[in-house]
Amino acid sequence: MRFLSIVGNSFGCSASGERLVSAARDGDLQEAKALLECNPRLARYSTFGLRNSPLHYSAAQGHHEIVSLLLESGVDINLRNYCGQTALMQACRYGHWEVVQTLVLFKANVHKADYLNGRTALHFAAVNGHSRCVRLLLADYVPSIPEFWNISRRGFPTDDLDMEFETSSLSKILNKPADGGITALHMAALNGHVDSLQLLLDLGACISVVTIDDGTTIDLIGAGSTPLHYAACGGNAQCCQFLVARGAILSAENSNGWTPLQVARLWHRQWLEGILSRQSEARLLFLPSRYLSLPLMSIVKISRECGWRSSDILPACVDPCAVCLERRCTVAAEGCNHEFCTQCALYLCSTNNTSTVSGPPGSIACPLCRHGIVSFIRLPHTSQIRELPRMSLSLSLCTACSGEATDPTTMPPFSTMAPLRSSSVRSLSCQNFPSVKLNSSLCMRAPRMERKTHKQVGRCAPSGLRGSASQRERRSTTWV
Repeated sequence: MRFLSIVGNSFGCSASGERLVSAARDGDLQEAKALLECNPRLARYSTFGLRNSPLHYSAAQGHHEIVSLLLESGVDINLRNYCGQTALMQACRYGHWEVVQTLVLFKANVHKADYLNGRTALHFAAVNGHSRCVRLLLADYVPSIPEFWNISRRGFPTDDLDMEFETSSLSKILNKPADGGITALHMAALNGHVDSLQLLLDLGACISVVTIDDGTTIDLIGAGSTPLHYAACGGNAQCCQFLVARGAILSAENSNGWTPLQVARLWHRQWLEGILSRQSEARLLFLPSRYLSLPLMSIVKISRECGWRSSDILPACVDPCAVCLERRCTVAAEGCNHEFCTQCALYLCSTNNTSTVSGPPGSIACPLCRHGIVSFIRLPHTSQIRELPRMSLSLSLCTACSGEATDPTTMPPFSTMAPLRSSSVRSLSCQNFPSVKLNSSLCMRAPRMERKTHKQVGRCAPSGLRGSASQRERRSTTWV
């Protein structure tokens, strides 16, 4: 009986885990809330084989509200699948900047690399040209100061920095190589993502970094290639112009002895010969990246300290935020002193793509006066909050059933085969488990039950059934 109880519990929780996976993939917030209220530990469920959790599914599909729900339930934000990819990598891969923003606010690790190619979340964002994700990933490393763009172009001289700003941390994440020494700048240049390439250059990405031959990747260009070699192979003229304007060496040769011009000829990019020839070494001037957002670090810090989501209804006498007209003002823009709520200020810094404002490069235009905002400050009446409450995932499953606590380390793993971003999860969702709000006091073997007679379940009791009426009633009981 004890063995049957454990097996039954694992099957039931596996079915509930599949329901949570389906809800996370399909964006069913109410279903996810009901399942996690019944059993918070379902957030740790992962599929068989690929080992994708509900957090991976919701991040890959862009359901940021479900991502927040799972994180508040206590799931490990840096949980990996079998490839070593985190939810942050999945969100950057598909360009879901709202999910990236949520994960960054919950302090996801941006330095982790996957097991297959050694790529970080920055590599995933750069290879697909998701510039909003790139700047959100680096929000904790780009200071909210007016001189940042000029300092980054000069190579971050430490004697000019009067603020607390670790240049080594920003350089480390920007120039972190994947397998073969490929950086995020290489990937953006190869795929012709001009906005991402320009943003990486403005943030201080190294333009002279070269690839290496480590024997694990197939490099058709050759080891020792610079981002300009990769841009020449990709064939995007504007990427090549940006790199040349920022000081890329036209005569640099890789291990095959190829210059960027020779790479362009080998890949039949004849339109690049004028840009990559020595006769056209005249430097062009480009405006700063329109994705550079200087006040992002300041508003992210305030959001973590004071919270960024509020559903409180303000009284009529309180002046609300001038943008949303719903929430209380919590921050003020330095310079113009216009006040906003934290959520609107965060959204403004994450989505604004214009640099034509009366302010330093990277400043965000104030929606009220168009003044360039470099940083935000917290208003005096705004109080700090404690760390977001999280439901404990150390609770055993169906503890009330066995009468004793179960050791979480001895629990069998929950698994059902379903690849990420596929429709197979829907087919595995059991139709016998309707979407209802479950009472947290009930579990598979709780004293409360719904009784169904043999007639209701479509079967008859054996004619030779012996025992008292109460015994026959117990035998005919169906657990739901």
